[in-house]
Amino acid sequence: MSVEARIEASLIVCERLLDILDPVPGTILSGFLPIRSEIDLRPAMTAFASERGCRLCVPAIVEGELQFRELLRDAPLEPQGFGTLAPGPGAAVLDPELMLVPLSAFDRQCRRVGYGRGYYDRAIAAIRARGVVPHLVGVAFAAQEVERAPTDAFDVPLDMIVTEAGIVRR
Repeated sequence: MSVEARIEASLIVCERLLDILDPVPGTILSGFLPIRSEIDLRPAMTAFASERGCRLCVPAIVEGELQFRELLRDAPLEPQGFGTLAPGPGAAVLDPELMLVPLSAFDRQCRRVGYGRGYYDRAIAAIRARGVVPHLVGVAFAAQEVERAPTDAFDVPLDMIVTEAGIVRR
């Protein structure tokens, strides 16, 4: 996809997320800061925080695992590897109730392929073990859809996937 097409598709996905998700104020919502040619959810994340009263967090890699740290305006960010940034170790660690999940490929059964290290699958399992069952919303470009996403027993299916072309529900 061209840069222009990615920007336009990202904006459509952001609008769609704001139309279909209605978290109550105070909901802990995890998003992510885009890497490479990934979808850019920052407009939706900003709107969920400023207009809907959500607390935002983004993943940080800590000792090989994901930790979701609160994202506050003007707070310093640190490199996390993979070309992304996250709040530093002084940020509050949160368990998201609503997760916007990145992926590299997905199918119509809401299975996802991540980036091959199982970070999100382990993080979701750990959050569930602490008693929080997050609503899992994959976000992607329609071009990332495949006929069947290969999965393993530990792969966590998503509740839905939102693209610029529509919504896939499990």
